[in-house]
Amino acid sequence: MVQKRLLCPERVRKIPKQFSWIDQRLVRERHIERLSHRTAALYLFLVTVADARGLSYYSDPGISQRLGMDAGTLDSARQELVRLGLIAYQSPLYQVLELEQQAPTLRPSSLYSLQQIFKQMGGAHD
Repeated sequence: MVQKRLLCPERVRKIPKQFSWIDQRLVRERHIERLSHRTAALYLFLVTVADARGLSYYSDPGISQRLGMDAGTLDSARQELVRLGLIAYQSPLYQVLELEQQAPTLRPSSLYSLQQIFKQMGGAHD
């Protein structure tokens, strides 16, 4: 029997404020747009089977069978999730990680406002 232990204790996932184990920030903050279909499928599988702390120890053959992926595709998807900071992995243990906070991005309207300010100050010309 595999002994479950946290791989990344500082990033234990918590139940999000909205009603879902899948954090809606995955879409709102565009994390999902960085995932290939195979990687998104693996992430969904891991979120679904993980315990309250994000831990799972499904075997590679079991995951491959359930997702219809060969071993190479599974390995590639897993590496992508690790690289993106969405999971931690130490065979045979997976940990779905809490989503990292992203830095706020400037909106085009904010940049336009800065341009207007510089124009008013005489620092920019058309």
